[in-house]
Amino acid sequence: MKVHIMTTGGTIEGLEYSSIENKPLKAPKKIEHFLQALSVSFEFSIEKVFSKDSRFITDVDRRTLADKIRESKEDKILVTHGTLTMVETAKFLGALDLQKTIVIVGSFVLGTEIDSDAPFNLGFAIGALQSLEPRVYIAMHGKVFSWNKVIKNKQKNRFEESV
Repeated sequence: MKVHIMTTGGTIEGLEYSSIENKPLKAPKKIEHFLQALSVSFEFSIEKVFSKDSRFITDVDRRTLADKIRESKEDKILVTHGTLTMVETAKFLGALDLQKTIVIVGSFVLGTEIDSDAPFNLGFAIGALQSLEPRVYIAMHGKVFSWNKVIKNKQKNRFEESV
């Protein structure tokens, strides 16, 4: 199995942004570094689609991401994404019925921090990606959510299944 990882920015990469210019304040932690530290035994490729705070991701960006997914030779796609608009991106992609297994993952704690949830979420998402049927999912904190049955509970700062 080969996984194609598409990065879009966000906390998982340790990106803190200038709220005025939407530009990263410091260098990101590359997803490749997490995977090398874990000594993963599967093949992967990484493609930077864009690098944005998810608050500033637009439908134009989502169309670009969808085009990149369509163009990928791989059927297993992992998308790293900021958590603030992860649900919106999942719903956008899910409605397109791209016929690939797409898992979107992020973190609540900066990927550059020692106590970050980024490595766990990344590993969990990759494990889930290998066993899921083709469609769009969000994988966070040990749970997998279908694109059409997920909400972000902002008060509890977690993802939950919607009815």
